[in-house]
Amino acid sequence: MLRFTFVGDSMTIGSAGEHTWRHRMWQHLRATGTDCAFVGPRTALHGGGHAYADPDFPQAHLAGWGEGWLHMAPAIADAVTEFRSDVLLISLGLIDLGFYTNAEQTAANVRRFVTEARTANPALRMVVLPVIPNIRAETDAPFAAQVAHFNTLLAKTVADLDEPRSPLLLASVPESYDIHTDTYDGTHPNASGEHKLASAFADALHQAWGIGGPYRAPLTAVRSPVG
Repeated sequence: MLRFTFVGDSMTIGSAGEHTWRHRMWQHLRATGTDCAFVGPRTALHGGGHAYADPDFPQAHLAGWGEGWLHMAPAIADAVTEFRSDVLLISLGLIDLGFYTNAEQTAANVRRFVTEARTANPALRMVVLPVIPNIRAETDAPFAAQVAHFNTLLAKTVADLDEPRSPLLLASVPESYDIHTDTYDGTHPNASGEHKLASAFADALHQAWGIGGPYRAPLTAVRSPVG
């Protein structure tokens, strides 16, 4: 059994009323017959719990509203140790660049995160998503430049730190991802956005390591209810 831990910010933890891309990912892995568990120190959505349509959904994760690489780097080793994580699915960076660190400093925290994670499990596998399109990058040119620069540094960092025993993989944001149709506020994914983020990780897992299969959920632009 593969033990997955989701590591992310508000787009990963989700808020009350959302399904989250974690739930979409679980549906995909279950549909492909993947023997897995979702593990981590947290379970709640931001703003309160949520009664999922399927009560069997394993809600564990390591994600937090307003948290980034800066916050997760010192926390990841303990989480991997305690929950015996095999694979990390990571979506971070927007918060760092928006509030805490520049592109170079954020990339340095990526390196720290990977190093810390591997102290807990030297055979850990990690999939990392670049900073995805967001409304601030569309309206704030200096911020957009930092996002682009960080994503370039992230790709170089992933290539540099990848190793056979503990592979590190960069997922690809779907080209069709559109903040006007795949988010409800320019940043946080709605239903179609959740499917597209899940597909980015699912396709990376399948293509690189043969885990699961191609992502087959509909990529329709339907807004998730929020509350």
